[in-house]
Amino acid sequence: MAAIKLGYAPTRRSIFSAPDAIKYRGLTAGRLKELDIDFIDIDDINEEGLLYDDNDVKRIAAKFKAEGIDGLFLPHCNFGTEYVCARLAKELNVPVLLWGPLDERPDENGVRLRDTQCGLFATGKVLRRFQIPFTYMTNCRLNDPVFERGLRDFLAVCNVVKTFRNMRILQISTRPFDFWTTMCNEGELLEKFNIQLAPIPMTELTEEVKAVKSEGKKIAKTIAYINENMDVRIKESQVENVAALAVAMEQLVDKYGCKAGAIQCWNALQTELGIMPCAANAILNEKGIPIVCETDIHGAITALLVEAAGMDETRGFFADWTIRHPDIENGELLQHCGPWPISVAKEKPQLTYPLAFEHPGSLTAEAKHGDITLCRFDGDNGEYSMLLGNAKGVEGPKGMGTYLWIEVENIKRLEAKIVEGPYIHHCVGIHKDVVPVLYEACKYIGVKPDLYDPVEEDVKAYLRGE
Repeated sequence: MAAIKLGYAPTRRSIFSAPDAIKYRGLTAGRLKELDIDFIDIDDINEEGLLYDDNDVKRIAAKFKAEGIDGLFLPHCNFGTEYVCARLAKELNVPVLLWGPLDERPDENGVRLRDTQCGLFATGKVLRRFQIPFTYMTNCRLNDPVFERGLRDFLAVCNVVKTFRNMRILQISTRPFDFWTTMCNEGELLEKFNIQLAPIPMTELTEEVKAVKSEGKKIAKTIAYINENMDVRIKESQVENVAALAVAMEQLVDKYGCKAGAIQCWNALQTELGIMPCAANAILNEKGIPIVCETDIHGAITALLVEAAGMDETRGFFADWTIRHPDIENGELLQHCGPWPISVAKEKPQLTYPLAFEHPGSLTAEAKHGDITLCRFDGDNGEYSMLLGNAKGVEGPKGMGTYLWIEVENIKRLEAKIVEGPYIHHCVGIHKDVVPVLYEACKYIGVKPDLYDPVEEDVKAYLRGE
């Protein structure tokens, strides 16, 4: 599971009860500990451990930066000091969670101690003036289920943003000539998002494979993994090549400091090694190192974001939209030659030949059914967006490669979205509902969320705690 660290900066305002604010600072910190959430407090900054003095902002920011926080949590323990919250958030440039504990009943004399809700209104406005995107967790009690849910979702949002802002992708050779759809603008990705590519020629990969095979020991563990987890239908020498390719790609990912890769999976590789890379991709995908097909850089970006939204606990799978379901009106086939991680499969995958190629090295297995999220980061003409939505696995005809028949709410609407763009025939699926997390993360990464079903109000309601 991803490790996310929050900067905990509870705030108060001078005209409301300081003792009550100190009380809720402690209660909130205690609840975070109960939930096993990693956070850095400001108890050493002043006697109260609260954010209210403008003179403390630089010291708090320096501490949080030194600790490498991934998100800023601003509990309003009474009304709060909105401009100090905004100044601290501006210094840090991380996702911001705004929340306050529900106010108590006024006493018999009409006295109110905190007015937390009113302070949240003020801070929201000032954050907007500072042009700081923020996440609002509804005004609630510490033990309300929505408190834990909101925090968990915010941690996932932080993980998506952290992943997006620290992204380097190994590009193994150019895109295949025929795949104009997978072209990308390397300079624009760097300029807009600081997404870095590490391009290498195909010969560098094949030389790495040769070096791995000559050493022998490095691939023994991977060969054993293949024989244990796959129904092998290819020659022993071909299995060795699959294992060597997997090890070589992982070494190159590590060498260039990358988090994912995109490979020109045909035809040069087959000339050199005589195999398809699908099963080798699957092995790395199972390790949480997404390797996508046809040098689809945007696909690799999508894969990283989807798994980050799932807190790196669930593996995603890179797929083609292919054909409509022959029997289900809103059904569709998700399929690829065989690169899906083994944990996605509902059965032991066969290591065999793919649907459209003569060379071995791909997996065949139907994926597990159940509820899934489908996603695609893409762009053209300088504008980028993220296609988002849900589907469920359904029964369908037997397929080849790694595949899953799915059903969506309206296939014609989804089809039009993909054709009209900026999307292509590739997407990434995950057996988890991460639509709200990715939708919320978009506000921090400068990408437009694009829901393929008209459920935006439902997503917003969920994020509001409804």
